[in-house]
Amino acid sequence: MVTPPVDVSGPVIDLHSHTNASDGTLTPAELVALAKTKNLSSLAITDHDTFEGYEIAVPLAQASGLDLVRGIELNSRLLIEGSAQPRFVHILVYFPSRHPSEGFQSWLAEQRTDRRSRNAKLAKALQDRGVNITLQEVEARGRTLAGRPHFARILVEKGYVTNFEDAFHKYLGEDAPSYVERESNTTEEVIDLALQGGGIPVVAHPIRIGLARAVEHDVLTRFKQAGLVGLEVYHSDHPPALQQYYRVLADELELLPTGGSDFHGAVKPDTELGTGRAHNLRVPAEFLEGLRRFVQ
Repeated sequence: MVTPPVDVSGPVIDLHSHTNASDGTLTPAELVALAKTKNLSSLAITDHDTFEGYEIAVPLAQASGLDLVRGIELNSRLLIEGSAQPRFVHILVYFPSRHPSEGFQSWLAEQRTDRRSRNAKLAKALQDRGVNITLQEVEARGRTLAGRPHFARILVEKGYVTNFEDAFHKYLGEDAPSYVERESNTTEEVIDLALQGGGIPVVAHPIRIGLARAVEHDVLTRFKQAGLVGLEVYHSDHPPALQQYYRVLADELELLPTGGSDFHGAVKPDTELGTGRAHNLRVPAEFLEGLRRFVQ
Protein backbone atom coordinates (compact mmCIF):
# COMPACT_ATOMS: atom_id res chain seq x y z
CA MET A 1 0.00 0.00 0.00
CA VAL A 2 1.32 3.46 -0.90
CA THR A 3 1.21 5.86 2.02
CA PRO A 4 -0.49 9.13 1.06
CA PRO A 5 1.48 12.30 1.80
CA VAL A 6 0.45 14.26 4.85
CA ASP A 7 -0.53 17.90 4.64
CA VAL A 8 2.41 19.76 6.17
CA SER A 9 1.00 23.17 5.26
CA GLY A 10 -2.12 22.99 7.45
CA PRO A 11 -2.65 23.37 11.21
CA VAL A 12 -0.19 21.67 13.55
CA ILE A 13 -1.33 19.60 16.52
CA ASP A 14 0.24 17.64 19.38
CA LEU A 15 -1.48 14.50 20.63
CA HIS A 16 0.98 13.57 23.40
CA SER A 17 1.77 15.93 26.29
CA HIS A 18 2.01 15.88 30.07
CA THR A 19 1.31 18.29 32.92
CA ASN A 20 2.35 18.33 36.55
CA ALA A 21 -0.78 16.31 37.33
CA SER A 22 1.45 13.34 36.46
CA ASP A 23 5.12 13.53 35.46
CA GLY A 24 5.35 16.82 33.58
CA THR A 25 6.64 20.05 35.11
CA LEU A 26 4.20 22.62 33.69
CA THR A 27 0.81 23.29 35.22
CA PRO A 28 -2.21 22.81 32.93
CA ALA A 29 -2.46 26.61 32.60
CA GLU A 30 1.19 26.88 31.61
CA LEU A 31 0.84 24.08 29.07
CA VAL A 32 -2.21 25.70 27.45
CA ALA A 33 -0.38 29.03 27.28
CA LEU A 34 2.65 27.35 25.71
CA ALA A 35 0.46 25.62 23.12
CA LYS A 36 -0.92 28.99 22.11
CA THR A 37 2.56 30.51 21.74
CA LYS A 38 3.49 27.53 19.57
CA ASN A 39 0.42 28.20 17.38
CA LEU A 40 -0.97 24.72 17.92
CA SER A 41 -4.55 24.31 16.77
CA SER A 42 -5.19 21.20 18.90
CA LEU A 43 -3.55 19.63 21.95
CA ALA A 44 -4.14 16.34 23.73
CA ILE A 45 -3.21 16.14 27.40
CA THR A 46 -2.21 12.53 28.05
CA ASP A 47 -1.07 12.41 31.66
CA HIS A 48 -0.26 9.06 33.22
CA ASP A 49 -3.24 7.41 34.97
CA THR A 50 -5.23 10.62 35.49
CA PHE A 51 -7.50 13.12 33.74
CA GLU A 52 -6.88 15.78 36.39
CA GLY A 53 -4.60 17.94 34.23
CA TYR A 54 -7.02 17.79 31.31
CA GLU A 55 -10.01 18.73 33.46
CA ILE A 56 -8.20 21.74 34.93
CA ALA A 57 -7.15 22.82 31.44
CA VAL A 58 -10.60 22.60 29.79
CA PRO A 59 -11.94 26.07 30.71
CA LEU A 60 -8.52 27.63 30.07
CA ALA A 61 -8.34 26.09 26.61
CA GLN A 62 -11.89 27.17 25.81
CA ALA A 63 -11.10 30.73 26.82
CA SER A 64 -8.00 30.81 24.62
CA GLY A 65 -9.57 29.08 21.61
CA LEU A 66 -7.40 25.96 21.85
CA ASP A 67 -8.98 22.66 20.77
CA LEU A 68 -8.25 20.41 23.76
CA VAL A 69 -8.49 16.61 23.56
CA ARG A 70 -8.94 14.26 26.51
CA GLY A 71 -6.29 11.56 26.65
CA ILE A 72 -4.38 9.39 29.07
CA GLU A 73 -1.23 7.25 29.00
CA LEU A 74 -1.30 3.78 30.57
CA ASN A 75 1.38 1.20 31.21
CA SER A 76 0.97 -2.43 30.10
CA ARG A 77 2.94 -5.65 30.14
CA LEU A 78 3.84 -7.48 26.93
CA LEU A 79 4.39 -11.22 27.20
CA ILE A 80 6.45 -12.73 24.37
CA GLU A 81 6.72 -16.48 23.98
CA GLY A 82 10.22 -17.69 24.75
CA SER A 83 11.19 -14.54 26.66
CA ALA A 84 11.77 -14.81 30.40
CA GLN A 85 11.14 -11.12 31.04
CA PRO A 86 8.14 -9.07 29.88
CA ARG A 87 8.47 -5.93 27.79
CA PHE A 88 6.49 -2.84 28.72
CA VAL A 89 4.18 -1.07 26.30
CA HIS A 90 2.59 2.32 26.86
CA ILE A 91 -0.94 2.75 25.56
CA LEU A 92 -2.38 6.17 24.81
CA VAL A 93 -6.16 6.28 25.11
CA TYR A 94 -8.10 9.13 23.53
CA PHE A 95 -11.65 10.28 24.27
CA PRO A 96 -12.16 12.87 21.51
CA SER A 97 -15.97 12.84 21.63
CA ARG A 98 -17.14 10.99 24.74
CA HIS A 99 -16.50 10.73 28.45
CA PRO A 100 -14.74 7.70 29.97
CA SER A 101 -17.08 5.23 31.65
CA GLU A 102 -17.44 4.95 35.42
CA GLY A 103 -15.88 1.49 35.26
CA PHE A 104 -12.82 2.87 33.52
CA GLN A 105 -12.52 5.64 36.10
CA SER A 106 -12.69 3.06 38.91
CA TRP A 107 -9.94 1.02 37.28
CA LEU A 108 -7.79 4.17 37.05
CA ALA A 109 -8.15 4.64 40.80
CA GLU A 110 -6.69 1.15 41.24
CA GLN A 111 -3.80 2.08 38.95
CA ARG A 112 -2.99 5.05 41.13
CA THR A 113 -2.75 2.69 44.11
CA ASP A 114 -0.31 0.58 42.11
CA ARG A 115 1.68 3.73 41.31
CA ARG A 116 2.11 4.41 45.05
CA SER A 117 3.37 0.86 45.55
CA ARG A 118 5.93 1.39 42.78
CA ASN A 119 7.03 4.67 44.34
CA ALA A 120 7.59 2.95 47.68
CA LYS A 121 9.77 0.34 45.96
CA LEU A 122 11.68 3.05 44.09
CA ALA A 123 12.35 4.96 47.30
CA LYS A 124 13.66 1.74 48.89
CA ALA A 125 15.86 1.02 45.85
CA LEU A 126 17.37 4.51 46.10
CA GLN A 127 17.89 4.18 49.84
CA ASP A 128 19.72 0.88 49.24
CA ARG A 129 22.15 2.85 47.05
CA GLY A 130 22.83 5.42 49.73
CA VAL A 131 20.33 8.06 48.64
CA ASN A 132 18.56 9.84 51.51
CA ILE A 133 15.00 10.04 50.19
CA THR A 134 11.62 8.96 51.54
CA LEU A 135 8.25 8.25 50.02
CA GLN A 136 6.74 10.92 52.28
CA GLU A 137 9.02 13.57 50.76
CA VAL A 138 8.03 12.56 47.26
CA GLU A 139 4.32 12.48 47.99
CA ALA A 140 4.54 15.94 49.55
CA ARG A 141 5.40 17.14 46.03
CA GLY A 142 3.21 14.95 43.86
CA ARG A 143 0.37 13.84 46.15
CA THR A 144 -1.45 10.73 44.88
CA LEU A 145 0.16 11.06 41.44
CA ALA A 146 3.75 11.39 42.57
CA GLY A 147 6.15 10.08 39.96
CA ARG A 148 9.75 10.02 38.89
CA PRO A 149 9.98 13.78 38.20
CA HIS A 150 9.18 14.41 41.85
CA PHE A 151 11.97 12.02 42.82
CA ALA A 152 14.24 13.86 40.37
CA ARG A 153 13.46 17.26 41.87
CA ILE A 154 14.44 16.03 45.33
CA LEU A 155 17.64 14.43 44.00
CA VAL A 156 18.62 17.78 42.48
CA GLU A 157 17.78 19.73 45.63
CA LYS A 158 19.82 17.37 47.80
CA GLY A 159 22.82 17.53 45.48
CA TYR A 160 22.87 13.92 44.33
CA VAL A 161 22.61 15.09 40.72
CA THR A 162 23.01 18.38 38.87
CA ASN A 163 19.78 18.35 36.84
CA PHE A 164 16.76 16.28 35.79
CA GLU A 165 18.61 14.56 32.95
CA ASP A 166 21.34 13.49 35.35
CA ALA A 167 18.73 12.15 37.78
CA PHE A 168 17.12 9.96 35.15
CA HIS A 169 20.46 8.80 33.77
CA LYS A 170 21.89 7.79 37.15
CA TYR A 171 18.86 6.76 39.17
CA LEU A 172 15.40 6.92 37.60
CA GLY A 173 15.54 6.07 33.90
CA GLU A 174 14.68 2.66 32.50
CA ASP A 175 18.38 1.81 32.15
CA ALA A 176 19.34 2.99 35.65
CA PRO A 177 20.23 0.36 38.28
CA SER A 178 17.57 1.57 40.72
CA TYR A 179 14.74 1.72 38.18
CA VAL A 180 11.52 0.05 39.33
CA GLU A 181 8.77 -0.88 36.86
CA ARG A 182 5.14 -0.93 37.91
CA GLU A 183 3.02 -4.04 37.97
CA SER A 184 0.70 -3.85 34.98
CA ASN A 185 -2.11 -5.54 33.12
CA THR A 186 -1.17 -7.19 29.86
CA THR A 187 -1.33 -5.00 26.76
CA GLU A 188 -4.33 -6.92 25.45
CA GLU A 189 -6.14 -6.35 28.76
CA VAL A 190 -5.42 -2.62 28.69
CA ILE A 191 -6.63 -2.38 25.09
CA ASP A 192 -9.88 -4.09 26.08
CA LEU A 193 -10.31 -1.89 29.16
CA ALA A 194 -9.82 1.20 27.00
CA LEU A 195 -12.38 0.08 24.46
CA GLN A 196 -14.91 -0.90 27.12
CA GLY A 197 -14.34 2.48 28.76
CA GLY A 198 -15.24 4.34 25.58
CA GLY A 199 -11.70 5.23 24.51
CA ILE A 200 -9.50 4.76 21.46
CA PRO A 201 -6.34 2.76 22.30
CA VAL A 202 -3.08 3.63 20.53
CA VAL A 203 0.41 2.16 21.00
CA ALA A 204 2.74 4.97 22.11
CA HIS A 205 6.34 5.41 20.86
CA PRO A 206 6.68 1.84 19.50
CA ILE A 207 10.44 2.19 19.10
CA ARG A 208 10.76 2.04 22.90
CA ILE A 209 9.39 -1.50 23.02
CA GLY A 210 12.72 -2.55 21.55
CA LEU A 211 11.58 -5.34 19.23
CA ALA A 212 13.13 -6.59 16.02
CA ARG A 213 10.96 -5.53 13.09
CA ALA A 214 9.62 -8.99 12.32
CA VAL A 215 8.67 -9.54 15.95
CA GLU A 216 7.26 -6.03 16.17
CA HIS A 217 5.03 -6.70 13.15
CA ASP A 218 3.72 -9.88 14.74
CA VAL A 219 3.13 -8.18 18.08
CA LEU A 220 1.27 -5.24 16.57
CA THR A 221 -0.82 -7.67 14.53
CA ARG A 222 -1.68 -9.42 17.78
CA PHE A 223 -2.65 -6.10 19.35
CA LYS A 224 -4.78 -5.25 16.31
CA GLN A 225 -6.64 -8.52 16.73
CA ALA A 226 -7.20 -7.57 20.40
CA GLY A 227 -8.82 -4.30 19.33
CA LEU A 228 -5.94 -1.83 18.97
CA VAL A 229 -7.06 1.18 16.94
CA GLY A 230 -3.97 3.33 16.39
CA LEU A 231 -0.17 3.61 16.28
CA GLU A 232 1.88 6.65 17.26
CA VAL A 233 3.93 7.11 14.12
CA TYR A 234 5.26 10.61 14.84
CA HIS A 235 7.17 10.94 18.12
CA SER A 236 10.23 12.78 19.36
CA ASP A 237 12.13 9.46 19.54
CA HIS A 238 11.33 8.70 15.88
CA PRO A 239 13.66 10.26 13.29
CA PRO A 240 12.10 10.97 9.87
CA ALA A 241 12.99 7.58 8.37
CA LEU A 242 11.39 5.79 11.32
CA GLN A 243 8.32 8.00 11.10
CA GLN A 244 7.89 6.93 7.49
CA TYR A 245 8.39 3.27 8.42
CA TYR A 246 5.71 3.40 11.12
CA ARG A 247 3.35 5.33 8.84
CA VAL A 248 3.58 2.54 6.25
CA LEU A 249 3.22 -0.11 8.98
CA ALA A 250 0.13 1.62 10.37
CA ASP A 251 -1.44 1.63 6.91
CA GLU A 252 -0.55 -2.02 6.36
CA LEU A 253 -2.17 -3.04 9.66
CA GLU A 254 -5.08 -0.65 9.17
CA LEU A 255 -4.24 1.29 12.31
CA LEU A 256 -4.97 5.01 12.65
CA PRO A 257 -1.74 7.07 12.63
CA THR A 258 -1.24 9.50 15.50
CA GLY A 259 1.63 11.60 16.72
CA GLY A 260 2.91 13.90 19.42
CA SER A 261 5.99 15.29 21.07
CA ASP A 262 5.62 13.51 24.44
CA PHE A 263 6.34 16.89 26.03
CA HIS A 264 7.18 16.85 29.76
CA GLY A 265 8.78 20.26 30.30
CA ALA A 266 12.01 20.43 32.31
CA VAL A 267 12.14 16.64 32.65
CA LYS A 268 12.94 16.42 28.94
CA PRO A 269 14.47 19.81 28.08
CA ASP A 270 15.41 18.74 24.56
CA THR A 271 11.79 17.98 23.62
CA GLU A 272 9.64 20.92 22.51
CA LEU A 273 5.86 20.99 22.50
CA GLY A 274 4.57 20.60 18.96
CA THR A 275 7.95 20.16 17.26
CA GLY A 276 9.65 17.40 19.23
CA ARG A 277 13.40 16.94 19.41
CA ALA A 278 15.39 19.27 17.14
CA HIS A 279 12.14 20.00 15.24
CA ASN A 280 11.88 16.39 14.07
CA LEU A 281 8.09 16.21 13.88
CA ARG A 282 5.06 18.02 12.55
CA VAL A 283 1.79 16.28 13.33
CA PRO A 284 -0.97 17.05 10.81
CA ALA A 285 -4.50 17.88 11.89
CA GLU A 286 -5.80 14.99 9.79
CA PHE A 287 -4.54 12.55 12.44
CA LEU A 288 -6.97 14.01 14.99
CA GLU A 289 -9.72 14.07 12.37
CA GLY A 290 -9.16 10.32 11.92
CA LEU A 291 -9.64 9.72 15.64
CA ARG A 292 -12.81 11.79 15.67
CA ARG A 293 -14.24 9.87 12.72
CA PHE A 294 -13.57 6.54 14.38
CA VAL A 295 -16.70 4.75 15.53
CA GLN A 296 -16.40 1.66 17.71
